[in-house]
Amino acid sequence: MTPEVSPPRARAVLVTLALAAFAFVTTELLPVGLLTHIASDLDRSHSRVGLLVSGYAVVVVLASVPLARLTRRIPRRHLLGVTMLLFAAANGTAALARSYAVLAGARLGTAVAQALFWSIATATVIGPFPVAVRGRVVALFATGATLAPVLGVPLGTWLGQQAGWRTAFAVLAGVGLVIAGAVVALLPSYPPAAGGGARGTAPDGRRFAVLLVATALSIGGFLTVQTYIAPFLLDVSGFADAALTPLLFTAGVAGVLGTLLAARTLDTRPIASLLTALGVGTAALFGLYALGVFPHGAVASLAGLGLAYAAFASAVQNRMLHLAPGSTDIASAAVSTAFNVGIAGGSLLGGALLPASGARALALVGGLLTLAALVLLGRDASRGRVG
Repeated sequence: MTPEVSPPRARAVLVTLALAAFAFVTTELLPVGLLTHIASDLDRSHSRVGLLVSGYAVVVVLASVPLARLTRRIPRRHLLGVTMLLFAAANGTAALARSYAVLAGARLGTAVAQALFWSIATATVIGPFPVAVRGRVVALFATGATLAPVLGVPLGTWLGQQAGWRTAFAVLAGVGLVIAGAVVALLPSYPPAAGGGARGTAPDGRRFAVLLVATALSIGGFLTVQTYIAPFLLDVSGFADAALTPLLFTAGVAGVLGTLLAARTLDTRPIASLLTALGVGTAALFGLYALGVFPHGAVASLAGLGLAYAAFASAVQNRMLHLAPGSTDIASAAVSTAFNVGIAGGSLLGGALLPASGARALALVGGLLTLAALVLLGRDASRGRVG
């Protein structure tokens, strides 16, 4: 069992790791907001700078499970502290980069740190809490990642615009150092296998495999549309370019709401929470296809999509903690891999379809993918034990 941790200290660990999640997702997406500034400063094309995001996801896919296996015996306090120091060092290197090659290398280091973080953070953050409230803890932890596109990326973009893109990465390096110090001060040191969240509460290898396949399908469906939501809103819905920022902010706020709603049901109805979130997302995608030509229909569907994506992500992490057939660290790494396969696959699929079929068709294709995942999970739930 995990060494006894006082409730205030457990809550402080939760806040600290939620801030770490916020920092990682902000760092992952920040080149999107600063793309033109980085491209002009380093004399590279927009597409080359865009590789700093897509290449990041590929590294996370390749590194997550191997890193989780290599570090499975290292106490989480030490491992998370080193992970945040690597995060800080990589962002500091990015801030000092005078060439594209150095910046790409720094991003590689951050991606490795993120792959390791998402492999171990969920099990670590729930360890000090009673089993009865772990679903709520997972959802509250996820608010850090959910807030990053709403607050972190816009703030980082604004800072980069005002003081130069390097300043934004330098600030993130400083944040990483502070979080590293908090992790070392707050987390108890114990063998990973002794943690309260080290093993699934209802291990089932078959059902966990179904969850992974459904996750990759679902995230692929969401990202087929979300990667190209800007051309959809401009070309299909008829919005002006100036409306994009408030529209995307609306989707982000809906995502935060979705995470908070999930926190209320994950502990008592984990399967229903998973299926409901995916059902809402599927309806939103089909709604975007059917009603996206109307501005009000597009806004409602976009908000539903943001809400469902965030709630689904929390529900998947919570379900992983139930079904993990072995170490939850390895299971979490597998879930992270499934997410990033979906992200990369959805982006590639959308990019291939967009020139020939147009943006509207992406919503239909995305809805069909999430519907397939919903059927898969629904059949699994009907055949399995009540969870």
